[in-house]
Amino acid sequence: MDEPVDPLSLDVAEADRLRAELAMDAAGIGTFDWNLVTGELDWDDRLVEMFGYDPATFDRTIEGFNVRLHPGDLDRVTQALSTAIATCGDFQAIYRVCLPSGELRWISARGRTLCDPAGTAVRLLGAASDVTSQHEADQSVARVLEAMPAAFYSLDRDWAFTYVNAHAQRLLQPVSGDLVGKNIWEVFPDTIGSPFETYYRQAMNAGEHATFEAYYPPPLDGWYELLAWPNPDGLAVYFLDITTRRQEIERATAEAARAAQAAARLELLAAVTEQLAGTMQAETAVARLARLVVPTLADWCVVTLVDDEDTAGGRRTIRDVGWWHAEQSMLPVVEAYARDRIPALRDDAFLLQALQSGKQTVLERDATTRIRTVLHPGPAIEQLEQLAPESFVVLPLQARERTVGLLTLFNSAARGSFSADDLTTAGEVAARAGQALDNARLYRQQRLLAEELQHSLLTAPPEPDHAEVAVRYLPAAEAAAVGGDWYDAFLQANGATMLVIGDVAGHDITAAAAMGQLRGLLRGVATTGNPTPAQVLTRLDSSMALLDMHTLVTAAVARFEQDMDERWHGVTRMRWSNAGHLSPLVLATDGTVTDLAPARAELMLGVQPNTPRSDAVISLDRGATVLLYTDGLVERRDADLDTGIDQLKQLLRELGHLPLQQLCDQLIDRLVSGRPDDDVALVAVRLHRQDQPRPAEAGPKRLPDPIPDEPHEPKASTRS
Repeated sequence: MDEPVDPLSLDVAEADRLRAELAMDAAGIGTFDWNLVTGELDWDDRLVEMFGYDPATFDRTIEGFNVRLHPGDLDRVTQALSTAIATCGDFQAIYRVCLPSGELRWISARGRTLCDPAGTAVRLLGAASDVTSQHEADQSVARVLEAMPAAFYSLDRDWAFTYVNAHAQRLLQPVSGDLVGKNIWEVFPDTIGSPFETYYRQAMNAGEHATFEAYYPPPLDGWYELLAWPNPDGLAVYFLDITTRRQEIERATAEAARAAQAAARLELLAAVTEQLAGTMQAETAVARLARLVVPTLADWCVVTLVDDEDTAGGRRTIRDVGWWHAEQSMLPVVEAYARDRIPALRDDAFLLQALQSGKQTVLERDATTRIRTVLHPGPAIEQLEQLAPESFVVLPLQARERTVGLLTLFNSAARGSFSADDLTTAGEVAARAGQALDNARLYRQQRLLAEELQHSLLTAPPEPDHAEVAVRYLPAAEAAAVGGDWYDAFLQANGATMLVIGDVAGHDITAAAAMGQLRGLLRGVATTGNPTPAQVLTRLDSSMALLDMHTLVTAAVARFEQDMDERWHGVTRMRWSNAGHLSPLVLATDGTVTDLAPARAELMLGVQPNTPRSDAVISLDRGATVLLYTDGLVERRDADLDTGIDQLKQLLRELGHLPLQQLCDQLIDRLVSGRPDDDVALVAVRLHRQDQPRPAEAGPKRLPDPIPDEPHEPKASTRS
């Protein structure tokens, strides 16, 4: 890389070359070389002549330059030179020169600062040209400015008008007559502190043009688009009256705002519909309405529910369940008001009037004062005054000519009263919320009926000998809250214990009713003649076809058998058959979990009545636990079935040491947090030792009267 060149070491030839190059850039007129170290200012003959000097009278100093400058330009040019030297940058200026003859000439100059390797300015080289003829030609521009359609005026550096063309004079006539010579800040006082002053001063001080739009109040009362262009004398301003254009833009903006508001209202209704339709927990969903309607319809909101039952005095009880405010800082105040306002209501309160009449109540102004008069003294009044509503509307939530809730919207003074569109949208929100609440009421009634039906069918299990049986049922959180899942446990005439787990397709009262029929059929089949599990499922499938039951069912049946020899050896046979259901799981005393998956999958019930079915047999030691369950225990929307089964097996290994009842509770608690997505049914049996007293946790032995205390002698037809 070349070493930096010391500008002080440049020879004369090199300096002449640079000066000639700059002179060409400035139209070949006059050059200068200012040595910033010695202070010597070297001008060529043409520049000396341009300033009214001759080689003998020019002292070659910056003072000789300054003495010829017009006093009005001296400070500006000096500042431009200082800036170029301080920044090692370029210099450019147009200024006036006063010759000894009194003649005034216009000079355009430009230069470049040279710095040493340390960054210190040491020389300023430049060129200048006489542009007087061009400036004089500018005088003819005034005639053009008078004829042009755009408004134009010029200001001097003291902010006085120096020229105003005819078009500008007409536009500005309402303020003053002849503006030339008058100060703009005095003639137009409303420009002070406005964008006019800001941009004008910025353009004058920075030497850069500014384009902007601004409004001037009456008597002009108009919007203007302005271009402020600085020059050595001051500021040239071009402007257009754009009031009409602005009004059109404002109309278009208002129409766009109305369209946006309409779209927001439609989005609100869609969100309300989605929230209310997406769950049967309507009270919770309606409580969340406050967050949806604020701020689209109101500044803040309170949602009130009306209880189904009347009080002893005949007055229906109400409770605030949801609230929201557009300002986060006011949320605690709204929450406190919702907590305290109902106990503070007088009998003539607006809320109670709307509840009694079932009609919308609207107050367009002075809401704080009016509401205060219907509240008993207390904290609710203080909270109301902090919230300071100016207007409000109470909308009854109705269905089947019954008010089931109330939606109260409040606006501050800044927002004003509710528009007709706001009230229409709010009415639609209230109607949808009322319908959802009424549907939830009917759903609760149906659910209670269905749960009573289902629980009447899912009876307590028997407790045979030293076997302990545990059952669990948990309805789904959604849908009808009941379905076709069921469990069963009963004894056959020979003393064998039968466990059943099943799942009827569907999640409604119809599925629950079908489940009840199937449960009764299966019990009848299984308790007649001591059939094996496979025989039970085969006969049940045939009965379903004969009874024209068009439904699909998965089921697994397990039978626990024991003869005297097996009893003495402390083992029990488990015989089972599976019709398309999840496989039973066996937990051994050493913690091993075995999945009793069939060698060949067999059809569910209701598909092909004559399908062959088979039994499988396993020998279980005392202390073993067998679990039958439905898919609601292990299947989730965000995970596949195999993952859920693996989790169940792992939990059995971890919790298998617990008593059976606790084990079942823990499995449901760990696998089903809260309410499940689907019905959950499970039945488990634990085989306690028979050479010791029955464990306390197993409870007392309970057997139907016809069942013998001891097992029968083994028969070949039941052994395999």
